[in-house]
Amino acid sequence: MKNAIKILIIEDNAADARLIKEMLQDVETATFESVWVDSLSKGLKRLSETPFDALLLDLGLPDSAGIETLEKILSEAPGIPVIVLTGLADEMTGVEAVHKGAQDYLVKGPVNSDVLIRSIRYSIERKRMMKELHDLSILDDMTGLYNRRGFFALAEQQIKIAERDKGGLWFIVADLDGLKEINDTFGHEEGDLAIKDTATILKETFREADIIGRLGGDEFAIVASEKTPANIGLISDRIGNKIDSLEQKSKRPYKLSISIGMAHCLPQSPCSIDEVLAAADRLMYQQKRNKKSPVHGLPKTG
Repeated sequence: MKNAIKILIIEDNAADARLIKEMLQDVETATFESVWVDSLSKGLKRLSETPFDALLLDLGLPDSAGIETLEKILSEAPGIPVIVLTGLADEMTGVEAVHKGAQDYLVKGPVNSDVLIRSIRYSIERKRMMKELHDLSILDDMTGLYNRRGFFALAEQQIKIAERDKGGLWFIVADLDGLKEINDTFGHEEGDLAIKDTATILKETFREADIIGRLGGDEFAIVASEKTPANIGLISDRIGNKIDSLEQKSKRPYKLSISIGMAHCLPQSPCSIDEVLAAADRLMYQQKRNKKSPVHGLPKTG
């Protein structure tokens, strides 16, 4: 259906699910496309396969019950707006669900089409606004990468996941060489362009699943899984190739240059982000000291 609002219904009561689907079909002001499953496991499978605009969730399912059901959903699909369905005698659970992260709750008995549609629209819009506010707080305005706050929050999360799955992580520090010289010689507008181009090169060098942040000024950091090659030279070559491709498209009065350092976070020993970044930083400065200034004829600076 064109421009249909896609709704997933996870409800083990066939009569309740059928009633909800009928109410969604009767709406004249919008088109809804609903899918019904009767267990949490089936719902999670659907969510992994298909994007939905909202989820109607019964907390009493054959394979999961109570607030834990909501927590499992939010863990696996944190971006979807969830509307919890409760019975007449369990309204307090609905209130608790909203406190835990659901956008709204509906008591099954009194629900009519108008109430249902209003709740769905409200939940989708509220979730969208929350995401926008969240993105504003963790994204760097200039580059669109994560800012320092966003990078450290997601890095901590990745460390916990790696410890749970007994996997390692690579922490990479990347530094734009000679930014002060570029600013002093060609102006801050050219310096800003160099920062943006560095961000683009890093996004093209690393995988979409890797966490890339701008920590401030000319300093960037990346958290990557062990699937990233454990070779500074190989990654430097990739970055160099990206720079060469960029240089061919845009004539600039200096050579863009990026220094990197890598440090490994092992699954068998707890990692401190500050310590592992400091180790990567030391290796990055070793590489930087061996380079010439990117601005021809000017002395090197950090």
